[in-house]
Amino acid sequence: MSKCIIICAGGFDGLLQPPETQDCIIAADGGLKNAQAYGIEPGCILGDFDSLGYTPQGANVFPVEKDDTDAMLAARHGLALGYRDFHIYGALDGPRLDHTVAALQTLQFLADNGARGVLIGVKDIAAVVKDGAIALPERAEGIVSVFCLGEPARGVTLENLYYPLAGGVLTPGFPLGVSNHFIGKESTVKVEKGSLTVLYGRENGLPIWKEEAENG
Repeated sequence: MSKCIIICAGGFDGLLQPPETQDCIIAADGGLKNAQAYGIEPGCILGDFDSLGYTPQGANVFPVEKDDTDAMLAARHGLALGYRDFHIYGALDGPRLDHTVAALQTLQFLADNGARGVLIGVKDIAAVVKDGAIALPERAEGIVSVFCLGEPARGVTLENLYYPLAGGVLTPGFPLGVSNHFIGKESTVKVEKGSLTVLYGRENGLPIWKEEAENG
């Protein structure tokens, strides 16, 4: 599946997968420096460029006083182009906690608009699962945490993890899903109604979305 790759200005340690010809690569403001550092050629450069400090030639320029973060601008652009699979780099490990929270909200925005996205940081990956499921590979190791950050998530099932759950409810007011563990089996995080934010180590790779698992 073709994907939209968004590169932001925060912590960055290269791409997990090489881009394919049909992929869209967007550098959001200071993300252009990250792209250049790894020899990645963006097809689109956008933002207000307060982080980069100059306006690149051919960039889509937005005012500093705006409602969207640069990552959100990039997500909207990718959606408008028809992409439904988003890999966002440099938005999970930045120096500002508020922008990290905003990036997690951007994942929810994508999920609310029928897309799926992951934040890929230096050490961690974050994904939002809405009314669906993801699988994580048998080789996965370490900690996986599952959070509800909005309305209560119902019908939550955690399979093949150290702390399993069947048809449970997670709420935003209690971190019941923190610090679970992989146990050497392919694991599943499923929610029947609502959204879950899933966090785990980058070394475990990208999640397998329900549709991919069903198609083999």
